[in-house]
Amino acid sequence: MSNGESLMDVLSNGLTTILNNEVQNKRECVISPASKLLGKVLRVMQLHGYVGEFEFIDDGRTGKFKVQLLGRINKCGAIRPRYAIRVDEIEEWEKRFLPSREMGLLIVSTSQGVLSHREAKERGVGGRLLAFVY
Repeated sequence: MSNGESLMDVLSNGLTTILNNEVQNKRECVISPASKLLGKVLRVMQLHGYVGEFEFIDDGRTGKFKVQLLGRINKCGAIRPRYAIRVDEIEEWEKRFLPSREMGLLIVSTSQGVLSHREAKERGVGGRLLAFVY
């Protein structure tokens, strides 16, 4: 990874790869390069049923993720810039990025790890917006 590329690009690139493969009704996709942050975002997406199993493949370089797709994603993407959000602002951000209250997730990097916006609300923590998925 050149110095010009930010980690956000790895996340953005990974989510774009997932979306492009979902649109083509693929069963799985390979995301390269991988990053720890991308892995944490995938874990949140997996916990909420947006993606299936995923595994890290060490290719001797940056590594890659092999991700099982479930056909549940309509849209997903990285949020840039990574807005700092307070817990009492989460609802405003939901309205901005998600189609409805019942639908979708914001993924937030908090002091307690990478969480969905619902978990962040429950725990009363804010953080930085990373991504959305629905």
